[in-house]
Amino acid sequence: MATLVTVLRGGGRYTPLWVERLWAGARRHAPGFTRCLCLTDMEFAIEGVERVPLRETWPIWWSKMEALRPGLVEGTALLCDLDTVFSGDASALSEPGLCAMEDHFHKTRLSSALLRWEGDQLGFVHDAFRADPERWMKPGSCGPVPNAVHGDQVVIDHLLRQRGIKPDFFQHRHPALLDFYDPDNPHPGPVLIFIGDAKPDLATEPVASLWRGDTSIRQAEPAEA
Repeated sequence: MATLVTVLRGGGRYTPLWVERLWAGARRHAPGFTRCLCLTDMEFAIEGVERVPLRETWPIWWSKMEALRPGLVEGTALLCDLDTVFSGDASALSEPGLCAMEDHFHKTRLSSALLRWEGDQLGFVHDAFRADPERWMKPGSCGPVPNAVHGDQVVIDHLLRQRGIKPDFFQHRHPALLDFYDPDNPHPGPVLIFIGDAKPDLATEPVASLWRGDTSIRQAEPAEA
């Protein structure tokens, strides 16, 4: 059994609608996920989504650290950012085994936009962070790093390196699986990742329709050379 895990903290641009559309896309294109958990401080009801209250008040992206807390999931779990769009076969995401997205800008370093683990495998990361969150949220807590923004993935990467744990990267294991949003690309890959200010609700077609879940929209096959 594989579980899709996402995090929604109120007060920003994300709403339960983003959870609903993420899970709908996963059901269509990654049927290996039989369960969806949303850690949140908001009240909502979405069919098929289990709402799990956040225990901490960690701000912005730091709330994602709660997804790693021990006892939350059994079996395979995938932490997935809300601004992910599925456009094709993404079944590889639900396969077992530690794996992460490689940071788009900093090669060899992980991104928590997509992070997969087994059971309590990464519980030690949560526990280390929870023991002293103010320390870990402070820029420079992980020593010199190439990232311009100090966020949860910097800390996760650092704590894994401390233990000599090196996740495989989805881009290496499945080279055609991930794609990064480009408004000029009419044929986005199976799992579409957004970086920076680009978001699905601002995307051009066909991505806008894919995010809405308009099943009448079918991607045209790329023309043969």
